[in-house]
Amino acid sequence: MFKVLSFLSRYLIYTIPVTMVLGFGFGLVAPTGWLKSLIIPLTFLMVYPMMVTLKLGKVLEGGDTKAQVLTQAINFGITPFTAYGLGLFFFPSQPYYAIGLLLAALLPTSGMTISWTGFAGGNLGAAVKMTVIGLILGSLATPLYVQWLMGASVPIDLMAVFLQIVFIVFLPMVAGHFTQNHLLKKYGQKAFQSDWAPRFPPFSTLGVLGIVFVAMALKAQQLVADPGQLLQVVWPLLALYGINYLLSTVVGKLFLPRGDAIALVYGTVMRNLSIALALAMSAFGSAASDAALVITLAYIIQVQSAAWYVRLTDTLFGPKPAPPKPAA
Repeated sequence: MFKVLSFLSRYLIYTIPVTMVLGFGFGLVAPTGWLKSLIIPLTFLMVYPMMVTLKLGKVLEGGDTKAQVLTQAINFGITPFTAYGLGLFFFPSQPYYAIGLLLAALLPTSGMTISWTGFAGGNLGAAVKMTVIGLILGSLATPLYVQWLMGASVPIDLMAVFLQIVFIVFLPMVAGHFTQNHLLKKYGQKAFQSDWAPRFPPFSTLGVLGIVFVAMALKAQQLVADPGQLLQVVWPLLALYGINYLLSTVVGKLFLPRGDAIALVYGTVMRNLSIALALAMSAFGSAASDAALVITLAYIIQVQSAAWYVRLTDTLFGPKPAPPKPAA
């Protein structure tokens, strides 16, 4: 079982598109109303495992203040308004598509921020801190941004969105923190890192794939009736990610050393689409599938683009410095 889950996690570049196709096919041939009852358990399965391995104490460590400030300035001062502007332009009469685009932009960083930073030879410590800070700030800011930017277009119950954030993010965070402490006390830091920590992320992937399946199944009949919706949604997502990559690359090259610059790119471009998708599916009633479709397609663009960016890293930032030779 664990080997299967690890395989699904390692090959998200393929498993998410395959899951979308399977969900789409299921939605065409079977009743889908009952799938909505799976959203809450799948949401917990998706978020809780991420929280078990989250290192909250990293927030208190110093040494990369400029990178952290620039990262969150982009995440909350530029990216949400870019997404809002793209939503106005591409979805003037489809506000729930625009909300999906905004949610994808409002929740920065995920576990993949750390992974891709490592693959590209960036500053892993800075990436971990960006992940924790981005998750907390994004969770607190998202209801306010959604109300502020989209409240005139769609009815938004601010308290309901806050409660969903508490249920989706903070309760699993507390549960994950206690689980982590229990395992550390029982088995020690070394055993936790080598034996226990790797076991949790694959279960999160299973939750992600489950939610993607449900989102596509619920949307299948509408997509058959209007297949042009897919292309309509892809273009603003490509624009959002393209702008994010360009901006973060320029800012990183101008203001930060190589390792911090790479962490900044993945700390601003990678979005916590799992939480965004869970929030979309649970907070917006019958129109949730519109917002969820945007976020589901964002998975494909995000994973594919991150993999390609790793290949360009040395060209953009120069090769990783060789470790110093030990003294003779």
